[in-house]
Amino acid sequence: MSAQSTLNLQSKTRSLNQKSNNWWRSAVIYQVYPRSFMDSSGDGIGDLNGILQKLDYIASLGVDAVWISPFFKSPMKDFGYDISDYCAIEPMFGTMENFKDLLKEAHDRGLKVLIDQVWNHTSDQHSWFQESRSSRDNPKADWYVWADPKDDGTPPNNWLATFGGSAWTWDAQRQQYYLHSFLIEQPDLNWYNPEVVEAILDVGRFWLDMGVDGFRLDVVNFFMYDRQLRDNPPRPKDMPRPAGAGANDPFFSNWNKYNFCQPENIEILEPIRKLMDEYPGRTTLAEISSAEDTILTSSEYVRGENRLHMAYNSALMHDSPLTCDRLREMIERVETYFQEGIICWTGGTHDFPRLKSRWRKFLIDDEFTHEAFDHMFAALLLSLRGSCCIYQGDELGLTEATIPFEKMQDPFGIKGYPDILGRDGARTPMPWQQDAHNAGFTKAVESWLPIPDEHLPHAVDQQEHEPMSLLNKYRRLMDWRKKQPALLKGNLTLVDTPEPLVGFTRKCDEQHLLCLFNLSPIAVHYNLSAYPNCVAADETDFVSRQYDHTIEIASYGVFFGTLLSESGNR
Repeated sequence: MSAQSTLNLQSKTRSLNQKSNNWWRSAVIYQVYPRSFMDSSGDGIGDLNGILQKLDYIASLGVDAVWISPFFKSPMKDFGYDISDYCAIEPMFGTMENFKDLLKEAHDRGLKVLIDQVWNHTSDQHSWFQESRSSRDNPKADWYVWADPKDDGTPPNNWLATFGGSAWTWDAQRQQYYLHSFLIEQPDLNWYNPEVVEAILDVGRFWLDMGVDGFRLDVVNFFMYDRQLRDNPPRPKDMPRPAGAGANDPFFSNWNKYNFCQPENIEILEPIRKLMDEYPGRTTLAEISSAEDTILTSSEYVRGENRLHMAYNSALMHDSPLTCDRLREMIERVETYFQEGIICWTGGTHDFPRLKSRWRKFLIDDEFTHEAFDHMFAALLLSLRGSCCIYQGDELGLTEATIPFEKMQDPFGIKGYPDILGRDGARTPMPWQQDAHNAGFTKAVESWLPIPDEHLPHAVDQQEHEPMSLLNKYRRLMDWRKKQPALLKGNLTLVDTPEPLVGFTRKCDEQHLLCLFNLSPIAVHYNLSAYPNCVAADETDFVSRQYDHTIEIASYGVFFGTLLSESGNR
């Protein structure tokens, strides 16, 4: 079968699978960071037409949807997460017609399209903020969070911005402080104001009417704040830092009790869900960041029919070994708390160091071991109950790039250097061709971030024709996953396995699967006597040997087995 025929078949399969309005419950989502995906204009920065040029590549992966990070009008102080016009395209990315073309072509390939919506804050250049800061009695005076100083002129409380320093900045024009949970240039909207909520819902309607299939909602748990503006208490010494939080990150020097994750945050989800329900088949993916208990907190945002659809968190993005105990505990907690809502399992995003680099330092230092772990993790991610997200380049096994200070772009990294290196290392451009100028990403003299030499051997053109490459493993696994009813809709039950194995079953009316993962560099044996009618699934290309009722699972290997009934049915 030709590559084009395969692509057409995958597109038809996706279209059939996505006819259900609940397609998102088991979706595989591919995250595109537009600045770094593909540059079609030659300015060194990726754009919408670049994504369009590479849509066939995305479709060939077998994913169900693509999530596109912000491409809206912005001064780019935080690379698009500081929006100055929610309903306009930033010219460096293209035009509204370019986006409409991209949306149509994605839909023609059976791909859903999710776009980022940054509703916690705007740019300080947004017309809403410009009006709000002009006086204390203008029509939008209460659209942002303003507060008077203390008697000594200092900020209203001790809240810190996630990017460092006080979360409050003095505005000389209005003679008050405004709240910004992130950069000074990103003032927080006041979600307690019903007019703000309606204005944001109108933004959502604009894009839903255009045909987008859903929203990834940025920092959802920051929407509400303590209206008494109480100081955050000191952080207890025994309180662990959230996953992904560096030891030197000053934001976690206090217990962030009052500046986010407020009870009212859950209540404000209802009008958002009501809007989405007006558009059947559309979905929401919530980012839950920096909570004390990310799994529990994120589950609360998707519980019931009046909240959001999916949530992801940093549980799998912790800079620590992926041990059996840690993985089992994570799965147990998800199964306990996500009984109603859907978790989106995520190993990496544009905000975290590359997953390969987070874990490779805990592995035996040889390339075979690293590759085996990458393949094992891909299988794990695609086997867990819920949806999952793959960040561009993780399917290639890209490592975290080391960016010299003079080349750094991320304001978080620049401000925190050298204690905090920021997010540039995970945002370098995609390597499309090993031997091409700038790896085929751009024809410009330089790309906006340098492409590290160590990424070149992992370029798409090098992996395309290598059957056992990580890229093709992801493709085979996603194709196989679509044919397994138990992985798409089955429940999950952990299996009592000895270390270093982690195992679970996935079961629905049509199918019963056994999934085993070896989290060690040494081959292990497992007795299948409890599963006498277990038949290995060979389509995934994971090699295991069987001796009577015992199987041998290779170093960082995987075993998938179909459990047959006594009649021989699955």
